Amino acid sequence: MLSLTSADMSNDPAGGAPTPANDAQTAPLPDSPDAVMQAATARIAELEAELAEMRDRWMRAEAETQNVRSRGQREVAEARQFAVQKFASDVAEVAETLRRGLAAIPPVAPDEPALVARLREGFEGTERSFLATLERHGIVREDPTGALFDPNKHQAMAEQESAEHPPGTVMQAWSLAWLLNGRLLRPAMVVVAKAPAAEVAGPRLDRTA
Repeated sequence: MLSLTSADMSNDPAGGAPTPANDAQTAPLPDSPDAVMQAATARIAELEAELAEMRDRWMRAEAETQNVRSRGQREVAEARQFAVQKFASDVAEVAETLRRGLAAIPPVAPDEPALVARLREGFEGTERSFLATLERHGIVREDPTGALFDPNKHQAMAEQESAEHPPGTVMQAWSLAWLLNGRLLRPAMVVVAKAPAAEVAGPRLDRTA
């Protein structure tokens, strides 16, 4: 007589005929190799897209960090260069005063007193030394005489007709322009040339018969 064990069959809960256990626990058939390859390829593409997005975000963040760092370094450098701007402007005024004092000395004459000659030499030597010291610290002066009027560096104090100077040029400088590391400290006070009235009006026509 043949007997069945629990490993070979299980009882039907409804009291029916026993059913083999391996029929109730049948696993799904594995995917085909093509399907597995397609799924792997799709997953790889998805991971590559995520990696590219993360790389793009990292590069953007790195570029922004570099911009902030560069901007900070530039601001620190500018602060160092122009921290003494007010002091430099005052020093430029002293140099202008020295120049006016030198200009007040009479011009060289063959019979001038020795005291005047020594005074002039002393003023000139002091001015040269003073200007050299200022230039070492980025403070320079510019003489605009003969140059085209520049509103960024010059302040027009008067306009004067002149046939010797082209219109719009500086024919006389009452004071010079001063700059600190290329930045304007004090504008030059200038007189600007303009065309004579006769040239502006043009030649007159002779209406006589």
